[in-house]
Amino acid sequence: MYATLGSAILAGILNMAWCKADILKPLQKPIDAGKNFCDKRRIFGDNKTWKGLVGYVLLNSLSMVIFGLIFNALNWNQYSFIYQNHANTPLFNLSVGALIGLAYALFELPNSFLKRRLGIKPGKTAKGWWRAFFVFLDQADSIFGLCLVVCLFYPMSLGLYFAYVLVGAATHILINMLLYFAHLRKNMF
Repeated sequence: MYATLGSAILAGILNMAWCKADILKPLQKPIDAGKNFCDKRRIFGDNKTWKGLVGYVLLNSLSMVIFGLIFNALNWNQYSFIYQNHANTPLFNLSVGALIGLAYALFELPNSFLKRRLGIKPGKTAKGWWRAFFVFLDQADSIFGLCLVVCLFYPMSLGLYFAYVLVGAATHILINMLLYFAHLRKNMF
């Protein structure tokens, strides 16, 4: 899993720095344009921005090209499901990286939509018994999308798909904890 989605992990970390950087400020606008749903609550909230979406696509593309070059140099292509049935070329990696980045960003949106419906503030998690569910969902939402992209290039069984999601979510939780302790994240979850 790490060989297949390692570039997405790197891009996700880099996207945090990208979103905080003072470049492309015009893209720092919410995807929902500040609009409310019919329940008078925001559709996604301020944390889902065009800059974040563009960052995921660009950084995943770049990261996938870099990983592809490294895998070619070290003869590791057999370790990535993406390269099992497709040649590891820069153009292929740019395309797959963009698709992975888009899936990462888009699969976060339904979770944000649901949290706004439940009155959970952007960047926060639920209280009570909902907390564990949303801590997991906050980490797994994008992984569902990443795994669907992998399925386009490698026929994964349903069991393997969900194993990827579980390992990916656990990895996401661990990375968030490390970023929190390094003072690069405001909230651990």
